[in-house]
This record gives sequence, structure tokens and C-alpha cells, in this order.
Amino acid sequence: MRPLRYSINVTLDGCCDHSEGSTDEELHRHSTEILAQADALIFGRVTYEMMEAAFRAPARTGVRPDWMEPWMVPFVQTIDAAKKYVVSSTLERVDWNAELLRGDLGKAVQQLKQEPGKGLYVGGVKLPLALAELGLIDEYEFVVHPRLVGHGPTLFAGLSKSVDLKLVGRQEFGSGAVALRYEPKR
Repeated sequence: MRPLRYSINVTLDGCCDHSEGSTDEELHRHSTEILAQADALIFGRVTYEMMEAAFRAPARTGVRPDWMEPWMVPFVQTIDAAKKYVVSSTLERVDWNAELLRGDLGKAVQQLKQEPGKGLYVGGVKLPLALAELGLIDEYEFVVHPRLVGHGPTLFAGLSKSVDLKLVGRQEFGSGAVALRYEPKR
């Protein structure tokens, strides 16, 4: 069975707004490695559209946006090439190597997990909450940034029951960020 992994950047005060984390070459390399461990990515509509807008390779020109540093290119290439499943009740169609995941979320994700391969990756905030409720996430990674922002969305707001986790890995970065990996206690 393929494991479903979740990874997200979060500040010390719990904010998971993507614009509030700090990023550098080392953290981008780590994110690239995380994505490369997955056979497919599972996104909700918001995360899919945000990632597509930022990281879809330009089809005709091949020219990267001015803001994109050269060290970001491996991440862009990895996410651009990855198979994607999009959970959405509002999108009519998707492309960018993606397909819509419709119907019963638990059954659909369980079916994906049953397929052979290295694993699946989920990103975002709302979809992982639903998957945690269903007990489908096999590994959680929180990349904790040494920053306080005092606002923003937090993770797992509204979770109906606690999920006890055990620490299975820790990695420190030069920026002071720490990646903490957990598995659910079963």
C-alpha cells in the first residue's frame, strides 16, 4: 500500500499561510525531495490553482518569471512533471497532468493508496483536515519556521477528534527552520 504523506510550512505561532513562511535554496531542495518521493500529488482546488499559477512551466516561451531564482527550477520541474489528482466539486476540468477526483473522498483516496508505488503526497489546509478525519494520512511533516506572524489560518481547525502522533524524523536547516516528521500512533 502506498503511504499518504502530508507536508506543510508553519510558523512558530501556527500560521500556515504560504506567504508567511521563509524560503531559501535549502528549503526548496527539501521540498523537491519530498515531492519526488511521491508517485502522485493530491490537491484541493485552492492549492492546485495556487501551485499551477506559480509553478506551471510556461508552455510556449520557456521563460521563467522574474521572481523565480535559478535554484527554484528543480522544484518547478518536479511539481510540473508530477501526476496530480484534484479534489473539487466546482472545477469542470483540469489539465497540468491532472485529473479530477470525484465521489466519496475516502474511497477514492483509499483506492489510490492501494495502487503500487512509492507513495502519495497531499498539500494544503482543508483537504488534509478531511483526510486526517478519515484516518488516511500515514505521515505528517511540519516544517516549522522561526517566525511569529500573529494571524492567518491554522492547521486542523475543527478536527473532531485528536490524532496522536509519534516523532519519526527531524531535520534542521540553516535558516533555523526544523522539519518534524510524525506518524499516527495506531
